[in-house]
Amino acid sequence: MSAAEAETGRTITTDIPARLDRLPWSRWHWTIVIGLGTVWILDGLEVTVVGNIASRLSEPGSGLSISSGQVTGIAAALYVAGACFGALFWGRLTDRWGRKKLFMITLAVYLAATALTAVSWEAWWFFTFRFLTGFGIGGEYAAINSAIDELIPADYRGRVDLMINGSFWLGAVGGSLLSIVALNTDLLAANVGWRLTFALGAVLALVILLVRRHVPESPRWLLIHGRDAEAEEIVTGIERQVEAEKGERLPAPQGELEIHQRKSVTFLEIARTVFGQYRKRAALGFSLFIGQAFLYNAITFGFGAILTKFYDVPSDHTGYYFAVIAVGNFCGPLLLGKLFDTVGRRVMISSTYLLSGVLLFGTAWLFGRGSLSASTLTACWCVVLFFASAGASSAYLTVSEIFPMETRAMSIAFFYALGTAAGGISGPLLFADLTSTGKVGDTVLAFCVGAALMCAAGLVAAALAVRAERRSLEDIARPLTAVASRAKAATKSASGGPGRGPTAPPAASSP
Repeated sequence: MSAAEAETGRTITTDIPARLDRLPWSRWHWTIVIGLGTVWILDGLEVTVVGNIASRLSEPGSGLSISSGQVTGIAAALYVAGACFGALFWGRLTDRWGRKKLFMITLAVYLAATALTAVSWEAWWFFTFRFLTGFGIGGEYAAINSAIDELIPADYRGRVDLMINGSFWLGAVGGSLLSIVALNTDLLAANVGWRLTFALGAVLALVILLVRRHVPESPRWLLIHGRDAEAEEIVTGIERQVEAEKGERLPAPQGELEIHQRKSVTFLEIARTVFGQYRKRAALGFSLFIGQAFLYNAITFGFGAILTKFYDVPSDHTGYYFAVIAVGNFCGPLLLGKLFDTVGRRVMISSTYLLSGVLLFGTAWLFGRGSLSASTLTACWCVVLFFASAGASSAYLTVSEIFPMETRAMSIAFFYALGTAAGGISGPLLFADLTSTGKVGDTVLAFCVGAALMCAAGLVAAALAVRAERRSLEDIARPLTAVASRAKAATKSASGGPGRGPTAPPAASSP
């Protein structure tokens, strides 16, 4: 027995994971979606507003001495850098302190930093609080995706995770339309409108913070950390609510798990698990995050600059175009999400990445030939991002379900930070220069880099993606605390055979 195991020393047998997975969809699950998912709307609003108001911030009378390139380059890179550091910092604490405590703390950090951005009077102040806003958001990715996957039944986990991550683009639609109002100097002074947009984000975050108080701690996390009585109380309460809503008794759960409770997992054990036992899955996660991070952080958020440079679209009108591609982004996860649970992860992840990459190559070719107008370029991007958004959302789903419970939040944080640092920090700095030159060839190159990385990630997914659809998290990756003999028996009891959930199709061996 290791020192970490000795911290609690209790071995228990539980059916709580099976009880959560056998629940039908209910109003209670909608409260989880609303309580946890709405923060991505704020993230989308934040990023989109900053991209669309970049030109206004650089104009005389904005109240800041800053250039458009600094907003889309330095400020964007600092926001992403903050998110990367925040993911790693808060991700570790999420696995140690629990999902609920951290998704409350990180939202509070985001709220405060956004409010302070609204009162920026110097460029250094603006940069500092863009970094801290990202620092809070980075922690949200780890805490929320962990909680979602551990609370949502296996049959619905894929579509719900995609829909929640895709809700970022609802915020992008709102941010695009809001920026139109903020940039209208007939309504708001040049040094007031952009401040109000950040202030509104802080107000919305406060509302979400109040709603989120009612989301419970993950019973799976409680079990492993010696708080099984609390886990039992939460699950029993959920079952009562669902039975009252459905008017009938729930079916008996199938399968038990025996675990040895412990308080923490060391960094060394996490590294050995992720890069030793699950090294092929690690390669998959890194590939998916690199591809989507370059496409979005490096290129998409420079879309407004492309419109103004090449098509002379007024800066206060770019929001209309961005709203259109944001709708395409949201519709992708919304309409394709169910297929990730039915057709399967491997087919859907690889096809969405490959399709978006091929379509972006086509868009780059048409743009290089001068065959596109502002409207048709927007239409092309809308189609590309319909598939890319579903693929990007599936990257978060993938890394949150293919590693053991004890490492889940840290795994999400690690792959988000690595992939986003490569594509989200270097990307804006590199591609801001390419798209700002006004040379068609430079922008074509930017498009092609993003397309190539998406295609490469799609090929990796075709070879390595785990068939996790409709399988329990404990079946996909056995908890480190599970007692081997009983964990195996629980899997057989739940599925009638090894390696399958009670309703899952035949699954090939996973990497």
